[in-house]
Amino acid sequence: MISMHKRHRLVAVGVAGALTLALSACSSGSTSSSASGGSGKTAANLNFLGINENKTIAATLTTLSKNECKAENAAQPLKISNQAQGTLDQQLQLLAGQGALPQLFIAANAPSLTQQLATQGSVQDVSSALDKLGVSGDVLPAATSVIKNLYNGKDLVLPTELNIEGIWYNKKILSDNGIQVPTTWSELVAAFAKLKAAGVQPISQAGKGGDGWGVTRWVGDYIARDLGPTALQDVRDGKAKLTDAPYVAAANAIADLGKQGYFGPSPTSIDYTTALNTFLTGKAAFIYMGSWAVSDFTSATENKIGADNIGFMHFPTVDGGKGTADQMPANVGTAVAISAKDFASDTATQAWVSCIVKNYGTVALRDSGQVTGFTVGSGVTVSPLSKLVQDEIAKTTTSILWFEAYFSAKATTTSQNDGGLLASGQLSGADFMSQVQADLGS
Repeated sequence: MISMHKRHRLVAVGVAGALTLALSACSSGSTSSSASGGSGKTAANLNFLGINENKTIAATLTTLSKNECKAENAAQPLKISNQAQGTLDQQLQLLAGQGALPQLFIAANAPSLTQQLATQGSVQDVSSALDKLGVSGDVLPAATSVIKNLYNGKDLVLPTELNIEGIWYNKKILSDNGIQVPTTWSELVAAFAKLKAAGVQPISQAGKGGDGWGVTRWVGDYIARDLGPTALQDVRDGKAKLTDAPYVAAANAIADLGKQGYFGPSPTSIDYTTALNTFLTGKAAFIYMGSWAVSDFTSATENKIGADNIGFMHFPTVDGGKGTADQMPANVGTAVAISAKDFASDTATQAWVSCIVKNYGTVALRDSGQVTGFTVGSGVTVSPLSKLVQDEIAKTTTSILWFEAYFSAKATTTSQNDGGLLASGQLSGADFMSQVQADLGS
């Protein structure tokens, strides 16, 4: 998702994921253009639709508009608006239906919706666009591979993030309670029990509305560790159903954590920002999160426990499971798509896209510690946590998808809205999987 940091958007045997930023040309507020092709219109502003839950992308674009892309901004001023991530997919469908997608927008939570919009001609093919602009070499091949794996061979987004996902922990809390970093599920659950008994909240995780994706990440990773890295592909391909006993067992394992109160007293009332703040103020020992949050981890304002007090662990193995801990949940997070409408003729937007591709990676890493799928210029100082992320990405040979990666938009919404109920113990694993399975064909 988010996902976003979501954060929404991973791939099997690659890195992908889940929240995607998108670039699209807007028809409103446009003036005549002498450029050939398209409708001959140039938008007065470069409109960007962000999400409330991700401030890094808007901040990076704003910095670019004042510096590296100052000339592009003078020709077409950047204009930013925001949408709640939980309602992003519905908004994108509405705007696409009206032919009013902005030039820049966070891509759909459900990759299937981005593919649908591309099929309808609303989303620009990124590879062809960047080839024509002469900036393809500024996108890392690994990121392009991940995106194409996610979108059935299509390159539909700009990789404003390249993330790993896993469980981050408070080193001091674990040390104070005599807990070694868990490597198996049974060890992790035992650690949760020990922390709860000591009056420490084991896990901070959002479960309010669409922010329940943080909880469903636990479900997807458990499935991968237990049934293997292609288990969710089997659901997509009709070889298995979420209501099959092994899949239900995974959801039940997370529901059991909720019944024990390990996610805190009221997960359904906790949004993304609150969950992150709970962890960064030392009120919880663990949080499942993507590396997009490193910008918060390294922020002296946000992080009250200290960046050197934060550790990272792979999602643990499940006893007797087919998956291994080195199969890394990874994604291109909140990425950017380009609207196809008027893009071919809007030379001002083209210039913006070119400038973003050439400079975004450097500015995001320099200012926010954000690892992206773009090349980085020399002389950028990397924080220890950002270096950790880069090292983990470099050694990852097999990555896994997040839970909703292959789901329809409707099933994605159901899953993420119900995640909080799973974390609070109000919904059984069987009921959760039944509800999501029922919407998979929608």
